[in-house]
Amino acid sequence: MKNRVVLITGAKGGLGTFVTQKFLSEGDTVVGASRSMSAQDFPSPNFTAISVDFTKPAAVREAVESVVRQFGKLDVLVHVLGGFAGGQSIADTDDATWEQMRGLNLDSAFYVLRAAIPHLRRTGAGRIIAIGSLTATDPHPKLGAYVIFKNALAMLVRTVALENKDAGLTANVILPGTMDTPANRKSMPNANFSKWLQPSDVANLAFWLAGEDAGHITGALLPIEGANG
Repeated sequence: MKNRVVLITGAKGGLGTFVTQKFLSEGDTVVGASRSMSAQDFPSPNFTAISVDFTKPAAVREAVESVVRQFGKLDVLVHVLGGFAGGQSIADTDDATWEQMRGLNLDSAFYVLRAAIPHLRRTGAGRIIAIGSLTATDPHPKLGAYVIFKNALAMLVRTVALENKDAGLTANVILPGTMDTPANRKSMPNANFSKWLQPSDVANLAFWLAGEDAGHITGALLPIEGANG
C-alpha cells in the first residue's frame, strides 16, 4: 500500500521510538499516540501527535475517529503501548498493580482495536501488529499480573485475526525477549547487554508485518530474541 496512514500507540517509549522512526523513514504518514505526545517528539512533516490515555475508552474512540477525520482512512495499527510490574506473588498483588497491568496491557489494546477495526477493514488490506512479550508465554513467579494480561493480549489479537480474515485484515503479535532499552538497563544494571534484543530489530519486524509480503500471515505469535538468545 502506498500513502499509508499508520497509528502507533506508545509511540515514544523505549521501543515505540524505534517503531515510529522506522515507519517515518519509509515514507508513511504516522500518527503517534501516547499519554503525553507532541509534534516535537518526531520532527517530520509526515508525523502527527495525539495525546490520549488509552485506558479511557471514550478518549481512545475519539482519538481513532480524529485520525480518520484528518486523513480519510486508517491502514495500519501498531499497538506498542504496555507496562511492566513485578515482584509480588498473586497472593500479595495489590489492587492498584492488578488494575494498572490490566489497563496498560489488555484494556488499552481492547479499546483501540474496537475503535480501529471498522476503519482497518475498509482498506481491504489492513494490518494490526501488537507487541506482546516472550516472557509472558509461560507463567513466572512474582510476575503474575504482567504475564496474565500480556498473555490475554495475545489471545485478543488472535481472535481479531479470525474475525477479520474476510476483509483481508491481518492481526499478529510480536513476542520480544529482553530489549536493550534505557529502562531495562536501569532496572538490570548488572546484566550482559550484548545478549539483549535490539529495539530496531523489533521495529523492522513490525514494519515487515505491515507490508504486502506479510499478507498471508495472520493470528501468529512471532518470538524474537537477541543474537545470542
